Amino acid sequence: MPIQQVPAYPDVDALRAVEAQLASFPPLVFAGEARKLKKQLASVAAGEAFLLQGGDCAESFVEHGADNIRDFFRVFLQMSVVLTFAASQPVVKVGRVAGQFAKPRSSDNETKGEVTLPSYRGDIINGIDFDAASRVPDPRRQVMAYRQSAATLNLLRAFAQGGYASLENVHRWMLGFVSDSPQGEKYESLAHRITETMDFMKAVGITSETNHALRETDFYTSHEALLLGYEEALTRVDSTSGDWYATSGHMIWIGDRTRQADHAHIEYCRGIKNPLGLKCGPSITPDNLLELIDKLNPENEPGRLTLIARFGSDKVEEHLPKLVRAVKAEGRSVVWSCDPMHGNTITAAGYKTRPFDRILKEVQTFFDVHRAEGTHPGGIHVEMTGKNVTECTGGARAITAEELQDRYHTHCDPRLNADQAIELAFLVSDLLRDNRPAEQQKQAASA
Repeated sequence: MPIQQVPAYPDVDALRAVEAQLASFPPLVFAGEARKLKKQLASVAAGEAFLLQGGDCAESFVEHGADNIRDFFRVFLQMSVVLTFAASQPVVKVGRVAGQFAKPRSSDNETKGEVTLPSYRGDIINGIDFDAASRVPDPRRQVMAYRQSAATLNLLRAFAQGGYASLENVHRWMLGFVSDSPQGEKYESLAHRITETMDFMKAVGITSETNHALRETDFYTSHEALLLGYEEALTRVDSTSGDWYATSGHMIWIGDRTRQADHAHIEYCRGIKNPLGLKCGPSITPDNLLELIDKLNPENEPGRLTLIARFGSDKVEEHLPKLVRAVKAEGRSVVWSCDPMHGNTITAAGYKTRPFDRILKEVQTFFDVHRAEGTHPGGIHVEMTGKNVTECTGGARAITAEELQDRYHTHCDPRLNADQAIELAFLVSDLLRDNRPAEQQKQAASA
């Protein structure tokens, strides 16, 4: 079928050999885990939970390390606690991690000065260095991506299930450079309240040893299903159900550049049973969206499809309401999530960046639209890191355009640093609290 965003591999035989090798490798995730995530996303679709999805814009081979994974997970847990406390609902935790290597490009080529080379498409395809050798697509990179994903998943599972995610560690998740910020003070205050609650529960005999829900958490992985050869090589038949599952990640999504209804990416995704995401940008129409929903979720299965709105702070009010109304009128069960990052990219001082105030404005408008339409603002989808980077301007520490050069480390798009990510979580928590039914708010106020 027609396909977009495909790299031109010069050695087709080598590509086929790598894909055959990948097809013999063990799955990275399992069908039962994907089904469990789908069940939790069904609760989000019903308005009974909230989705937190986030992580790196594009994982790199160079930055892969235990400390980076741990710091990302610490910030993710902090964001989750803040949101859970505000919404009084479960937070479904899905990382952009252990597979987020390929990136779509607006142009096949990149020019610097008088030199034009193929665009960097992510470490799974080619190298970021601006030289001819690095930019040649190399299929062997897919094996490197698989092995890095496996190692990352191994550590994340240990963190999620081995006690690190215990609420008894809520104070220990704080990163040093965040602790002296306004967000650090707010988080420590919240953590103190949680600790008091845990002490009370311990006094009446409820501990993390007797109740594993207090010391473990469900954490899932996701990425954009862009490189279809890699995805197909890791697609397996589930022995218990006979259905096809992508085993490269629990949830995969289709980007705004590859969501053509009659193209290969939609065709592949409609054939697997994983939870799916669909990016919805300014060019999508209500009729187009309904056609895609019909293809991707013909049985209207709750939790199957997450619609990830990414319009830009100046366009969301124009485009989102008509999509929400069309989906609601047709009775389609979906999760609505807000990606406030991709529509708000600008250039400042020679760097791609995202102003924090635009990110907040898009999230605020997303909630306003759903409140007006009587639908559930189900989640947020952000690019963030646990590192102390300077890639997005603004926030409580007021990063300026001139400061972007200080610690601008991204391989692709600008990410929120840990401090900005926690600040966003607190602001979303206020929106969630305001969005709770009046009776719940009354009970919370009297508690």
